[in-house]
Amino acid sequence: MLGIGSKRQRAINLALQGGGVHGAFTWGVLDRLLEDDEPLRFSWISATSAGAVNAAALASGLAGGGREQARQTLRRVWEAVQEAGVPDLMRLNPFLRGISRPVAALLSPYDFNPLGFDPLRRILNGHIDFERIRAYADLELLIAATDVATGAKRLFRRAELSVEAVLASACLPTIHHAVEIEGRAYWDGGFSANPDLVTLAAESPIGDTLLVLLSAMDEPGVPRSAREIAGTVSRITFNQPLRRDIELIEVARAAADMGWWRRTDTPARRLARHRFHLVEAGHHTAILPADSKIQPDRTTISRLFLAGHTEAGKWLDRHASAVGRHATVDLAQHLGKVSIPIARTREAYVPENDDPSQTEDPPRSAPASSA
Repeated sequence: MLGIGSKRQRAINLALQGGGVHGAFTWGVLDRLLEDDEPLRFSWISATSAGAVNAAALASGLAGGGREQARQTLRRVWEAVQEAGVPDLMRLNPFLRGISRPVAALLSPYDFNPLGFDPLRRILNGHIDFERIRAYADLELLIAATDVATGAKRLFRRAELSVEAVLASACLPTIHHAVEIEGRAYWDGGFSANPDLVTLAAESPIGDTLLVLLSAMDEPGVPRSAREIAGTVSRITFNQPLRRDIELIEVARAAADMGWWRRTDTPARRLARHRFHLVEAGHHTAILPADSKIQPDRTTISRLFLAGHTEAGKWLDRHASAVGRHATVDLAQHLGKVSIPIARTREAYVPENDDPSQTEDPPRSAPASSA
């Protein structure tokens, strides 16, 4: 029972996008959330790539000693990233140091790093307690990786989380060997879920999610140089899974508006009613060169950390009171007005799988007139 004058702690999910070194912005966001005087309780975290590293550090710290321990673990991980030069393997190989980046880009990591050395493995093993995370039932994790053979996403949950799972989620195939887990090879989760919003919103018992967005969804102008083109291709590629998830959420909401789901406690209904919130780094990261994502420059990391800390503070001041009450962003409108891919007709109807006997047919569209 709550005592007189006490407040019920608000709970929220986190969705942490990938973005390499730009994940230092997310570190800043998490640090600010953790130090807040009226802290939010984290329930589920969906994360990819650099977001997965941040999620694992956060979970390890919370499991090991609470919020202050989580702040310290995050800081140690990012300080180690700066010291190790992760993931810039160019300077770790004497051959690569002697040739230009364009030439090096033509080489496979199986050529320039035949032993599969990944300094991130040492950092994760040195600072994150995965056994403690697996036993920490107060938090659920969804860490995304991409199956190389099928292109499908694989979500590693808290109970199965390992250093291999986080490395798989952060495995850029141009830099690292594919990560093998249980006989399957995995690449960066950003190709398939960046991060997964649908599973998070449909399954979490908490109805609010804060999305930390690292990549700009829309950039003006046409890229002309080879570096600009490569950066834009990367941005479009890694943003597509998020756009797809937002479209699916919009379809679920359209179906709910049509009254097709009468029951309230179903994954589809929870997806349609989920409340989203947003902290974005776009105007901070858009001015950085594309290859800054893979160059752990100390100045860049420090600036992005401070930017994330500041933006999270602004969000807390403006919107923290809305958690548990209403959304503070319409993702479909805010992130480029994504389109609903299927018309609001019978073709869009997907019956509930958990209790088919109670499913009613959707409203039928008027028959087409014959010519």
